[in-house]
Amino acid sequence: MRTILITGPGGSGRTTVAAATALRASAEGTPTLVLSADRTDTLGAALGVATGPEPTRVTPTLAAWRPDAAARFREDLTAFQTRAANVLDLLGASRLDAEELTPLPGAEELSFLRALRDAALSERYELLVVDLPPAPQALALLALPEELRRYLRRLLPPERQAARALRPVLGRLAGVPMPADWLYETAARWDVELAAVEAVLADRATAVRLVAEPGPAGADAVRTARLGLALRGLPAATLVANRVLPEATPLHTLVAQQRKTLAEWGETYEVKAVAHLGHDPRGTDDLAALAVPGVNTVPTPVEWPVADRIEEDGVLVWHIPLPGAIRDDLDLVRRGDEVVITVGGFRRIVALPSALRRCTVAGAGLRDGELRLRFAPDPELWPR
Repeated sequence: MRTILITGPGGSGRTTVAAATALRASAEGTPTLVLSADRTDTLGAALGVATGPEPTRVTPTLAAWRPDAAARFREDLTAFQTRAANVLDLLGASRLDAEELTPLPGAEELSFLRALRDAALSERYELLVVDLPPAPQALALLALPEELRRYLRRLLPPERQAARALRPVLGRLAGVPMPADWLYETAARWDVELAAVEAVLADRATAVRLVAEPGPAGADAVRTARLGLALRGLPAATLVANRVLPEATPLHTLVAQQRKTLAEWGETYEVKAVAHLGHDPRGTDDLAALAVPGVNTVPTPVEWPVADRIEEDGVLVWHIPLPGAIRDDLDLVRRGDEVVITVGGFRRIVALPSALRRCTVAGAGLRDGELRLRFAPDPELWPR
């Protein structure tokens, strides 16, 4: 299964580009599913077919799916109440009926991530095109699996579950009830589900496409999104410059502005220009007229290599690509076997490679869009 994640600034036409990308791949004979995170049916409006909580057939080789987050949330919370029945009864809690449940903040994101996992694991399709939310929300969504897994490991460490036989004794000694088996089982199930989503995002066959209109606002949004994606280790190989006006357009100032931005983007990105149709695309005929890039290329994975410079400089150097990062916006903190990287409003806690865990931080530098962390071997831990 190949996966293409599509995002961009709000109003850039990313849903239309996602629909056109899926349609082109399916027209070439690739069984394709396009998945949308929008509450409203913007995907269906572009395709000319209403979409909903079950995959909808658009063509013999193309299906579209817009999961129902509210229904998924009701199912999950109802099942949770059933598993936690003993605890709820002990507390005298009143059960919530499915009909009175509405999604809490974050529920839609989790529901969509589970749908993404289910779609990626499906054997019915060879290509998954994901219409993500606008870039800021998309970056937060893509960070969610890793962050939630880290929280679960800290709050409910799996190794504590191994001591289940001791929990009654520990509970009596501590004077407080110990976590029940169902809590660990729930955490373990969540961890497996989140790990499956992480595997999809980290797969070498997964690529990100940014969609933006060429112009100052689009350039700023693309620069920010590219930095956020780089911090997550996601390859943004292709930039789709959408709604490009023809040279003969009377709006000379706007055309010149677009051409200037396109020239600047061409120095950094693989840019694919999609011409403005003169109207909002509606239906498969309009989508087929959009010259969106194909999907046959395999993205180059993002590498964070560790270079051995011990003989030359006495250090190991960890190279982390952060294109567009500014030194004043960069903050680094080491916490045990992890490093906290904050840059441009984005933050990620990354586990150190095994070799660097036995080292002390010797310095850091940002040069040409790459963060270089220098580590000196700790004599107390490094093998002689």
